[in-house]
Amino acid sequence: MKDLEGKVAFVTGAASGIGLGITRALAQAGVKVMLCDIQKDALDAALADLRQTNADVEGVLADTSLKDQLQAAADATIERFGKVHILVNNAGVGGGGTYGSWTQSGWDWTMGVNVMGVIYGIEIFGPLIESHGEGGQIVSTASVAGLMSMSGAPYNVSKYGVVALSEGLRTELAPRGIGVSVLCPGIIRTQIMDSRRNLQDRYGDGVPDMTLFSEDPNAEFLNAFRARVEAGIDPLYVGELVREGIEEDWDYIFTDTEFEPMIDARFAAIKAGFDRIRGRTPQH
Repeated sequence: MKDLEGKVAFVTGAASGIGLGITRALAQAGVKVMLCDIQKDALDAALADLRQTNADVEGVLADTSLKDQLQAAADATIERFGKVHILVNNAGVGGGGTYGSWTQSGWDWTMGVNVMGVIYGIEIFGPLIESHGEGGQIVSTASVAGLMSMSGAPYNVSKYGVVALSEGLRTELAPRGIGVSVLCPGIIRTQIMDSRRNLQDRYGDGVPDMTLFSEDPNAEFLNAFRARVEAGIDPLYVGELVREGIEEDWDYIFTDTEFEPMIDARFAAIKAGFDRIRGRTPQH
């Protein structure tokens, strides 16, 4: 999609962090953007700020882990803008706990938002992008944690799922005129450490609270990581990379090279696994 001016984008988790950075970058390129978020105050503030720049934007509240709410958001997008060319599945949550602290609610929350929200977005918006015949792009936010996993946390599992989904759909949707990119950011200045601010009531009190660092056995690591996030990469810079990725139909969109050696080590370990059995004849 070389010429983005006048195109329409739907961005989830758009009121803050990476989602807002993507929205700003797209709006600066002349894209009309429907901002979708679960947090009304943040959404109202983002819209007010963007409108000061004469951006053509609108907002809709939705919990992306609930398909009916996302469908209603899609309907509102078509009613307001007539069509949609770009879907950015960005809404996501952090946490879910490490081994020994897992809960059913933690798994349900993390997978519901991070995986099912992306699936619902593609199920609903894919046909809308196809319908006008002008082509389009789907961008889904995973993480470098979707390419390397240092723990068994539900967050990492969910991000691997987003990478797998995006890789498979890129091949499937290309003949339909839809490009697919997966965003794998490093440490970005967002509110991911405070994801529980938007925890839906239906998940109850069983989700591990990553803000209670003094009570967590990993408190020292978590506090250090919070400091790194607070000093992380500017979300607008990430948004500009995503805009370029849409224009050039990048398969993977990275934000920096910090974790490249760890990802290389994972690939090397996989290759070593094949080397161990090379030359053996499988038994049938």
